[in-house]
This record gives sequence, structure tokens and C-alpha cells, in this order.
Amino acid sequence: MDGAQAISTIIQALLWYAVLLFSLCIHEAAHAYAALLGGDQTGWRSGQVTLNPLPHIRREPIGTVWAPLLSFFMMGWMFGWASTPYNLEWSERYPRRSALMALAGPVANGLVMVSAFALLRWGLVAGIFSTPLHFQLDQVVMAVRPEWLAVSRLLSVMFFLNLILMVFNLIPLPPMDGSSVVGLFLPEKLLRSYRVFVRKPALGWLGLIVAWFFFGSLFRPVMIWAMDLLFRGL
Repeated sequence: MDGAQAISTIIQALLWYAVLLFSLCIHEAAHAYAALLGGDQTGWRSGQVTLNPLPHIRREPIGTVWAPLLSFFMMGWMFGWASTPYNLEWSERYPRRSALMALAGPVANGLVMVSAFALLRWGLVAGIFSTPLHFQLDQVVMAVRPEWLAVSRLLSVMFFLNLILMVFNLIPLPPMDGSSVVGLFLPEKLLRSYRVFVRKPALGWLGLIVAWFFFGSLFRPVMIWAMDLLFRGL
């Protein structure tokens, strides 16, 4: 790898990492803030109701630092995770509020994704961006002028990464948020039994394995629909 390629790779890694860290922070801050509104101050007291990455990094250094960097240099894109503490007794007493807390994280990623989508669509309509010859996670659109290249890459990564985080976390299997969100749609008689069932550690590992293997098949139609919507009528 020559000097120019090395610099390009470093810049690309920094771009991915900045977007991922922001996306993880807003996800966990939304969890903690929703819990605070529901009466649980645990996340707020631990400093998680913030977009400052330091409290999130201190709580999950592997998921917020090492996993993103390793995944980028191994696969060319980043993934990671973070977490927010909450009061288990509060969660048991108010299962609906706990389910809303779980939903808040994916919703926050969805709002970031929609914002990036709107800016990408505006850029396409305004003639700032154009359709790329080959789609990539960091190249949803092409910049018509060189000065818009960094913006096009930033919005592309922000759009795709938050779409991935939203869809992945809404999978209704533990330990993903979607398994708790299911509680919003269950009758009271089934809700408590369901919550006891999904908290089994073995089920959590099984859920991760199933989600990892089948996520591509699940995400592909969502991605195609989003791309069709982005370029529709252009």
C-alpha cells in the first residue's frame, strides 16, 4: 500500500468510526432518556443520557473501540455495540415502559437515517449528487463536484449504518431490542411469562447466531426498497 492509499484508508476509517460512534451514542442515549421519562434514573445517573462518547466508551470499550476498528480492517466496514444500565426491578414493575425504552434506541437510529435520506434526496434533486455506477455502503450517491465528495460519503455512511442498526435491533430475538419491543403487543397475562423466557442466557446466544446468519436475507429487501425510494422519479 503506497502513501496515498494509506491516507485514503485512514480517512475512510475515521469517517466510518465517527458515524458509528455517533450512531451508537444516540441509540444508547435514547434508551437512557426513555427510561428516565419512564421513572428509571439508572442510565441518567451513569451519564448515558449524552452524545458525549466518553461515558459510552468507558462502559463498553470493546464494542465502541476495538470491534469497530477490527471489523473495518477485516471487512471494509464497521460494526460495534454499546449498552445502557437500567433498574431490573423498575423493568419488572413497568414492563410496558421497559418495552418503550427498548424501542427508543432503534427509533433514534431511524430518525438519523431519515435525516440522511432527506439530505441525499435533496442533493439528487438539486443536482449536487448523481446515481453511482456501483453502490457501496459508503457511496450511495456520487458527488457531481469534488467539493461535495466528503459530504456524499458522510451522508451515505450515516444513511446505511443507521438503517442497518435500526433493522438489526428490531429483530424480535433476544438480546436485540426487538425482543423487548414485542412486549408492547402482548396481553398482560402473557407479558411477564414472555419476559422471563427471553432473559435466558442460552436463548440470547442463540438469538445472536440466528440474527447474524439471516440478517443479510432480512436486510436485502429493506435496502432495495430504500434505494428505490431514494431514486424514484429521477
